Amino acid sequence: MPTTGFDVKYVAHLARIELTPEEERKLAAQLGNILGYIEKLKELDVSQVEPTAHAVPMLNVTRPDEVRPGLSNEQALRNAPSRAGGLFMVPKIVE
Repeated sequence: MPTTGFDVKYVAHLARIELTPEEERKLAAQLGNILGYIEKLKELDVSQVEPTAHAVPMLNVTRPDEVRPGLSNEQALRNAPSRAGGLFMVPKIVE
């Protein structure tokens, strides 16, 4: 378990959680195993592997933008509770 420079109490403080001594020992062991696995992964030769953001190719599933006619001013204001000069009238909320 390579936990050099790893402080469970400090990490718990950053996470704003309180741990019992038993929880600290358990968390230290678990996080130590994770850090050990990361060290093992660092031994791999990845010089021939192209960097990617995703493990599998991602396709954009959104539709392309198309120009379509919008609402006229009269249609947009048709159900407005209050309007003036072609604009929506809203109550003042800042004093």
